[in-house]
Formats: sequence, C-alpha cells, structure tokens
Amino acid sequence: MQWRDRIILDPKVLVGKPVIKGTRISVEFVIDLLARGWTTTQILKEYNHLTAQDIQACLAYASEMLKEKKVFLLPT
Repeated sequence: MQWRDRIILDPKVLVGKPVIKGTRISVEFVIDLLARGWTTTQILKEYNHLTAQDIQACLAYASEMLKEKKVFLLPT
C-alpha cells in the first residue's frame, strides 16, 4: 500500500492540507490523535468511516515528509 493511494492534497479541501481521500480528515489530525495516545482502535471507533489502512497511510506520509525536510534546532 502506498500513501498516495489514500492521501490527497486538494487546494479546495482544508486549504490544501493533506487529507484522507474522500474525507475532510487531515493527516495532521490523525497524527495528533496518535501523539495524544489514541490507539488505532479508538480512532476507528470514533471515526468509523476510516480504515486501519488510512491511519497507516497517514503515518507513511508523515514519515516520508520528515525524511525530505531539514530539521533545525532552536537555540536554548
């Protein structure tokens, strides 16, 4: 499974943020839920129109984007 099969970027949907295809649920939102400790099961129960593959695609998208970006440390 490729994230490109499930994640789209459309300037007409959420100002062009990456979203799960066929929804208005952003990758950012799903990653935030996971970061807050939600499990895949909890997300699927609350957003029953999503699939486990959608969540995996969000993680794959985030992983690929992080690999492409430079990270700068802020001075402390």
